[in-house]
Amino acid sequence: MNIRLQGMTAMTMSANQTKPASRSVFERWGRTAYRRRRLILVLALLVVVVGIAWGTSIFAKVQTAGGFDAPNSQSQHEANLATTAFGRDAGDVVVLYSSTTLTTASPAFGSAVTSTLARLPRSEVESYATYWSTRSAKFVSATGHQTYAVLELAGASDTARQDNYDAIKTDLGAPGLRSQAGGVVPTDETIDKQTTANITRAEGLSFPILLILLLVIFGSLTAACLPLAIGALGILGSFTVLRLLTIITGVSVFSLNITTILGLGLGIDYGLFLVTRFREELHKQGTVEDAVARTVATAGRTVLVSGITVAIVLASLMLFPETILRSIGYGGVATVVVDMLAALTVLPALLAVLGPKVNSLRIRRSLARPPAAEGSGGWYRLAHSVMRRPVLYGLPIVVLLLALGSPFLKVVWGGVDATVLPSAAAPRIVTEALNRDFPGNPTSPIETIVQFPGAVAGSPSRAAALTAYVSRLDHVPGITGAQLTGVRGDVARVDMTYRPGPYTPQARAIAVSVRDVAAPPGASVFTGGQTAALADELSSLGHTLPFMALAVVLATFLLMFLAFGSLILPLQAIVMNILSLSAMFGVVTWIFQDGHLSGLLGFTPNGTISPTIPVLMFAIMFGLSMDYQVFLISRIRERYDITHDNTAAIASGLQRTGGVITSAALLLVIVIGLFSLSSITFIKMLGVGMIVALILDATLVRMLLVPAVMRLVGDANWWAPAPLRRFYARHGIREDDGPAPGAVEEPAPRPAST
Repeated sequence: MNIRLQGMTAMTMSANQTKPASRSVFERWGRTAYRRRRLILVLALLVVVVGIAWGTSIFAKVQTAGGFDAPNSQSQHEANLATTAFGRDAGDVVVLYSSTTLTTASPAFGSAVTSTLARLPRSEVESYATYWSTRSAKFVSATGHQTYAVLELAGASDTARQDNYDAIKTDLGAPGLRSQAGGVVPTDETIDKQTTANITRAEGLSFPILLILLLVIFGSLTAACLPLAIGALGILGSFTVLRLLTIITGVSVFSLNITTILGLGLGIDYGLFLVTRFREELHKQGTVEDAVARTVATAGRTVLVSGITVAIVLASLMLFPETILRSIGYGGVATVVVDMLAALTVLPALLAVLGPKVNSLRIRRSLARPPAAEGSGGWYRLAHSVMRRPVLYGLPIVVLLLALGSPFLKVVWGGVDATVLPSAAAPRIVTEALNRDFPGNPTSPIETIVQFPGAVAGSPSRAAALTAYVSRLDHVPGITGAQLTGVRGDVARVDMTYRPGPYTPQARAIAVSVRDVAAPPGASVFTGGQTAALADELSSLGHTLPFMALAVVLATFLLMFLAFGSLILPLQAIVMNILSLSAMFGVVTWIFQDGHLSGLLGFTPNGTISPTIPVLMFAIMFGLSMDYQVFLISRIRERYDITHDNTAAIASGLQRTGGVITSAALLLVIVIGLFSLSSITFIKMLGVGMIVALILDATLVRMLLVPAVMRLVGDANWWAPAPLRRFYARHGIREDDGPAPGAVEEPAPRPAST
């Protein structure tokens, strides 16, 4: 038996009697889109032409791999001082030379390496360092059969250095030796090329597969093409916006993966929702214009709420100073806005042109029949089954989601380097060999810059202070050696070696201890290197994350209240999102950190998770989860305004949206699945995590947990204090305000017994 809260019916009646301005705006826009359909389609065609001709040039303008470091951090300041004083880090290219028979003590080994490097043109290679030029033991492996050369490339920009590397990379092989190139430039080049190749391959494969699935879902080739058209327009529009952004700010190459996934995924989501509603309205309305207007006034309003919610969640990434997060925030917001505008302008225009022909080229005769009644259907029966046993359904789901999330409690943070590449990639082989076979940490020392403002660092008094400081560093627990490696002007550089891997918690603890060492009198000290950079990145993310979470929660809460007039539903949505996201984080930790299923998924784990990736996953999946929640609750609210029956409204809403939500999730899983075939480990991790979250969210959470919780809460789902009820009645962005003029109203089903 349903127990209604006092004042609930009054709120609903007040909302129905007060016609919000937003309804007239949306319905007028639907009619405008119908009457100006040709103009809208011509403008859309111009956008497509600009996107193809100019927007696709974004691939040549994005920044190369990187952007994970925290700007204005101590490690970044150290790197800037070191570059100013000693020049750019001479680690652009690291060439690993090895032999199964010769050692570095052999004249033939030395001659092969030195003669090869000596022939490199100075116009492309400014300098290089080897064992034979430095006589440093750090260049020789423990077995003596391997050595490496460090090359500094000419060029004032990443692009110039990349071009110079391309010019000399075929000349790095030494006769009689095995040669493999790693370092910053080869690693970035490999990541960039594979990222671009992944996008091209995924787009080429996804469109035919999605078309087939949409054809099965809609039963009509014409209808199936419409969501794909919106998705394609979203991709081209987002590429164009990103291309504009490159004029004023840096844009990470990884943002292309995200915007392509979002552009295609959200475009299909919105297209699926609007086309499905339009086909329903064709059976109810007297004219195509009425059907278009009604579709925009109902489903279009839902798309607007969903789009704004997703855009705000993605905009929260702009709060972070890291380049990769900010650029994906820019690209994500641009993509959502383009998709939303395309769905609210181009798609209504296309529907207006097609009218009943939206069902043409069909493969099922059943399309001519009106949709099933509200009180029947598989989703309707499932909803009632759940609501008869809400605890029996809900409790195991919550326990399962928490259990899936538990591995995340043991996450080990790491950085992004060559180990994100496949195990057979040369930059990864070089990096792993240097960390494994050579003494100390040749490519990842903890480094400090000592600055004596207004004084010469090499003066006798400063030299004594530096010697004492180096001695103190040498005695830091975990440091195996500290050495003064350069003095220039008022700056000195000290490098330290240590045994743990550069991204381990032990190494970060050592870096913290180094920072705690007292600086020489009158000097400022800045600690950097990969380990310190990771510590600074974690600190930066940890400082900003609470503000991001607060902004997301407040914005989501406000928008859902404006859409549904309830303070309880936003809270439910946020809690359920947290449950599904925690399961996603736990699964990716279990797979990508611990290495489970690595053979099946085709990657080699490095035992860590980059902290930036979970932040991205949180923003993207929180937005998509809210997308599905808004779709579901909008139809529940629409039916509740008519029946005033919570149980019947839930069953009706699930019947009308269950197929749409699961279909949208399936299509997005296909899109993301093709991107998760990437050979870049963290992109694969992003894809696999999103697939897990989508499957859990669109099935267990939205189809089972939401009805169970809403049944337990009852009419309190729609509760709000009296002042807020009046505010919602006047200003709410409501899904529907009752039947449209001329509509054929379906009879309300009898409430099911519970």
